Amino acid sequence: MKALFPLLLSILAIHTLHANEHVTIDLWPDGVPNQSEPKEPPLTSFNSQGVPTAITKVTAPSLTVYKPDSSIKNKAAIIICPGGAYNRLAINSEGSMVAERFSQLGYTTFVLQYRVPKNQDGALQDAQRAIRYVRSHSKEFDIDADKIGILGFSAGGSLSARVSTRYLEKVYDPVDLWDHFSARPDFSILIYPAYLDRGPKKSLTPELTIDERTPPMFLFVAADDRFVNSSLVMSSALNAKKVPFELHILPEGGHGFGLKTGHRAAETWPKLCETWLNFTVLKITQNSNR
Repeated sequence: MKALFPLLLSILAIHTLHANEHVTIDLWPDGVPNQSEPKEPPLTSFNSQGVPTAITKVTAPSLTVYKPDSSIKNKAAIIICPGGAYNRLAINSEGSMVAERFSQLGYTTFVLQYRVPKNQDGALQDAQRAIRYVRSHSKEFDIDADKIGILGFSAGGSLSARVSTRYLEKVYDPVDLWDHFSARPDFSILIYPAYLDRGPKKSLTPELTIDERTPPMFLFVAADDRFVNSSLVMSSALNAKKVPFELHILPEGGHGFGLKTGHRAAETWPKLCETWLNFTVLKITQNSNR
């Protein structure tokens, strides 16, 4: 299987390129850090129409690129982290569908397949690596290196918060020139994030340190979501450090709605997020201090 895997990746990349022009990039071409098992194709579930819906095992972390039409390109990028409790990835409803939506708004989008199941350390390594890869290849993608953000759902929101607050930490040894670039996202979007309130008395999770360099954040959650407190404690921490943020709470919506058609929360958050991004990206362009 080891010998076949590079061939399988090549076939997949060629098929993907011709089928829908979405290229998949191997984040760790020379070996995945802190992983002894060989890289394999992701273990994927499909619906009755043959659409990938969930990935339950990732040993070869990757980015899939969705390029906007050149006529609407705004030179900003968004890396998307699907949710799934760090056990799986909701790769369609919180991945490819979201990437398509934002690419239609002019953003170059990337869907991150981070390591699952139960590999939070590996997931953080993959998220840092993804940001560094996109930033180091900003010229090739025709994006601005100071307009690279991250968007995550549920556990992917947790991962987005972790990389937004732990970007200076050395969580893996540098392996190439990509790793000389900053892992700090320029903006963060947390959609019904989970696991941010695991401190004493449901306070902010200790690994998340907020300071004046924490990127601006957009948070969206429903009041009846069992993880609603994660958004509340994160917003409070951001407010205490005067980090720009925007929090939206709808009275109903539950959890895991993604871009579900006919669902009020699912149809509301993208519109609010688009407005926030228009302002935030413009402000980054005007006041960048990178």
